[in-house]
Amino acid sequence: MRTWRASPATTPPDVGPALSPARALGWTFGAQPTGARNSIADVPGVTVGHVTLLDGDLRTGVTAVLPHGGDLFREKVPGAVHVINGFGKSVGLMQVEELGEIETPILLTNTFGVGACADALIRDAIGRNPAIGRRTSTVNALVGECNDGYLSNIQALAVTQEHALAAIAAAAPDFARGSVGAGTGMSAFGFKGGVGTASRRLDLEGGPVHLGVLTLANFGRAGDLVLPDGSRAPTPSSATSPERGSVIIIVATDLPLDHRQLTRAIRRAGVGLARLGSFWGHGSGDVAIGFTTAWRIRHDEARDVVPIAMLAERRMDTVFEAVAGATQEAVLDAMLSSPAMTGRDGHDRPSLAEALSANKP
Repeated sequence: MRTWRASPATTPPDVGPALSPARALGWTFGAQPTGARNSIADVPGVTVGHVTLLDGDLRTGVTAVLPHGGDLFREKVPGAVHVINGFGKSVGLMQVEELGEIETPILLTNTFGVGACADALIRDAIGRNPAIGRRTSTVNALVGECNDGYLSNIQALAVTQEHALAAIAAAAPDFARGSVGAGTGMSAFGFKGGVGTASRRLDLEGGPVHLGVLTLANFGRAGDLVLPDGSRAPTPSSATSPERGSVIIIVATDLPLDHRQLTRAIRRAGVGLARLGSFWGHGSGDVAIGFTTAWRIRHDEARDVVPIAMLAERRMDTVFEAVAGATQEAVLDAMLSSPAMTGRDGHDRPSLAEALSANKP
């Protein structure tokens, strides 16, 4: 029996964005201010949990993103999906795109863990709502994936339903970043990748609102990484593989956006990836998933007409800028939070933070 653990929060609530790894290097990502945590959890009600499998030849896990703490099947959130490059094996994207709603937690894992995570979401939803599939509709499990097979024994099919449910149970506003959960065995631009996050505070009439991004960074060709100051990161000597990884970008906000506006907004995640030097290669699965907590969609809605608020179109540029900048920052947060790692068959990925430190004049 292999060991695993739920990953506790490692960033205390009083640690501000100025102490994030990227900003500690003096980098900036536009003029928009961050939220208090500089994380996706700056959106009220959003929580994140991890389970990490780090044992023997395993470097993998599960990360859960919860839009709110209630029953998502009964109180769905408006959602959207944008496939930047479709070399991926995710579950549930098609229905989100068609109906514009999300009705389960969002789980991230490795490519071969998708089935177990989907089963866990379905069983959990049925446990809360026994009418699912019998007296009411089925449930649309939502799972994103990246291939961690370079560092982890992906053929072990080690991720189980138990791990998925434990990641959901561990969800909290303060959570670990880097080589944790689904990010444990991920790589980016030839360095160690992982889970990263960032946020922006947007001031509108009526008070501030937030937009947060969480990335599962497992993409980018070695030597292509462009840093925020315009320089290129050093090329890891051990990394010669072509661009064939993936990245999942989750965008959360409490802005009142409809499905069309959410779709427009999350497309700008590609801008953040491009700023980093990515060209979304042939073998890369790059997917953005977005949701808003500004209003909820009741499963048993009795009204024929449902009134909703919507952001004025003239303010969408502010949202686009936030998505682009937070995506760029979240990827670097993932990489700078991840130490060097040796995994399956002696494969290794160096630390970007260590490489930048060694490269200082």
